[in-house]
Amino acid sequence: MTPEIGPIGRLGAWTAAHVRFVVAAWMVIAVGLGIFAPRAEHALSGAGWEASGSESVAARAKIDSAFGGQGAYALMAVVHGSGDLASTIESVRRTLGADPRVASVSKPQLSEDGRTAIVQGGAAASPTEMVKAADELKGDLAALGNERVTVSLTGAPGMWSDFNEANKKAMMKSEIVSWPVTLAILVLAFGSLVAAGLPLLLTILGLMASAGSLFLVTQLFDVSIWAMNFALMFALALGIDYALFIVARFRGAHFGSEISTREAVAVTMDTAGKAVLFSGITVLVSLSAVMLVPSPAFRSMALGIMLSVAFVLLAALTLLPAALAWLGDRVDKLGLRWVHAGEHRSPTFARWAERLWRRPWAYGLSALAILIALALPAIGLKTGMPSIMVVPSSDGSRVGYTQVQTAFGPGAPGTLQVVVPGMDGERTAAVLRSDPGIAGVSLAMTSKSGETALFLATPTADPSDPSVGATIDRLRETLPPTALVGGAAAENHDLEQALSSRTLVVFGVVLVLGFLLLLLALQAPVIAAMGVAANLLATAAAFGVARLIFQDGRLESLLGFESQGFLNAWGPVFFFAMIFAIAMDYTVFLLASAKEHFDRWGDPHEAMVGGVAHSGRTIFAAAGVMVAVFLTFALSGPLPPKEMGVILGVAVLLDAMLVRLVLMPVLLRLLGRWAWAQPSWLDRILPDVRFGHS
Repeated sequence: MTPEIGPIGRLGAWTAAHVRFVVAAWMVIAVGLGIFAPRAEHALSGAGWEASGSESVAARAKIDSAFGGQGAYALMAVVHGSGDLASTIESVRRTLGADPRVASVSKPQLSEDGRTAIVQGGAAASPTEMVKAADELKGDLAALGNERVTVSLTGAPGMWSDFNEANKKAMMKSEIVSWPVTLAILVLAFGSLVAAGLPLLLTILGLMASAGSLFLVTQLFDVSIWAMNFALMFALALGIDYALFIVARFRGAHFGSEISTREAVAVTMDTAGKAVLFSGITVLVSLSAVMLVPSPAFRSMALGIMLSVAFVLLAALTLLPAALAWLGDRVDKLGLRWVHAGEHRSPTFARWAERLWRRPWAYGLSALAILIALALPAIGLKTGMPSIMVVPSSDGSRVGYTQVQTAFGPGAPGTLQVVVPGMDGERTAAVLRSDPGIAGVSLAMTSKSGETALFLATPTADPSDPSVGATIDRLRETLPPTALVGGAAAENHDLEQALSSRTLVVFGVVLVLGFLLLLLALQAPVIAAMGVAANLLATAAAFGVARLIFQDGRLESLLGFESQGFLNAWGPVFFFAMIFAIAMDYTVFLLASAKEHFDRWGDPHEAMVGGVAHSGRTIFAAAGVMVAVFLTFALSGPLPPKEMGVILGVAVLLDAMLVRLVLMPVLLRLLGRWAWAQPSWLDRILPDVRFGHS
């Protein structure tokens, strides 16, 4: 008899009955949006790393309008050498002045020894356009040098240009390595080339659609180039997760019963498909919390990931069941000898679950001790905005940065720009000259109208030094209320402050919404709370490892990076949301399977053992793919992608191996029926969600 199924199961049955229509619809979606995908990369923004509405952004706008675009996103060309620099300087000024995105060209600022000069091209366009201008001009400017004189483009546009280029190369290298590694793991997990190819098909279509969508979004507002990078990683990771879970369940239903292929698809989607839906919603909700950070780069990165997840989720719920219905027995085509081994219910993971059932305290306390030991270093985690060290040492922006520091002092690349009404000029100059964090102050520049004055104040320390942030805060307290403190260092500081002020809010939103979604899916407040707490512990452990590696400099030589002495400031907020999203993915898979068994048998032992036996192999394989993908990013490119790859890779490894396959099953064992208890008042509020069949 065909089991009674719910809405997701009926959707699966419908797609199984309308394979041609579903495939045709996805071809229209993939091709229709995919034609824009190649153009997305060129339309994405290289800037956006600012705190919207901050004082430094307001200062940049005022400076750009009153002083010919000489704000934080002016192009800074550094001419350095032992010969006569005059002719090279003039060539640089002509090259900058000929570009329509340059509003004005400053007089050269010469060092005392006459060997270094700075020429600035004022910004006549948005920060995104100025980064593109740096992309196009840095080669031409470098070509103006000779054997005795070099020309390097630095400043904010030059740094972001070089960083984005290095990041792009690293991502491409990682993609080339990750795809064959992923396919190999999938073949081992499924034992069939056809089954292994389904997750990759899902991912490719999701990427085509999301990349095309990103291009269309760029027509409305700026989208960070990082949005594409993160979208790629999440589409690959979650697409594989979802397909693994659904395909494994289909094979169990199809080969393990006498029901038809169409009925097997319906049963699969009513169980595994429902779990995938809750997982996808949880991921989207977790990432939406990043939107609370008032930064264009952050919001657009979150948007890019959410688009990729939405398309992959849609494909998993529609295209994948249609493909399974069409394939039927052929899902095991080109299979290996062990293709049917442990279908659906894995004997290996069943034995592991029985071992945990017999000795819960020994295994549970061991896993807990490891996680706590790794989490403790997170208490001393320091954060800061990326320094010039995130750029390869041979790139022009870093070469020019070093030359400016040598010639004009360590704080010169982070010169503060203080803009003030002319009437407050004298008081402003006095405050700047008396501040212990300021090494020197330029003579005031006056706007053409004579109403506005601009002071350039050079800090005593490198822009990434925490003392510069303290200097900025102190100046804002002591300068006249009409003064605005800006410049690249001030913009970084304001973004860091915005991140710090939103961190706990983002954490709280992610945790609360995660709990509510688990509560809705599982109908059990105790195990929902335990799931969130376990995710939080795994996340803390990942940040503890991050502190040891990136702050303390462990494994520097192995991973090929220079420690900045801190984790990049955007890491805690963004990585927390990403790690929690992935952890919830596994939580839903394990606990949905356990709930299905509890609803069917009413036995805590069968719920725990059956949940691990039915989901353990999928979690193990999915984690293997994710770790492999993330570690390919950790082994190539500049520092931020390394941080991302290592932290996410470690988080997935800890979450899958210690939390999902040890700690959570032990909690189910120790809690027994209490894990699934539902107060009567809650039963009246929540809709009835089941992962089994009547």
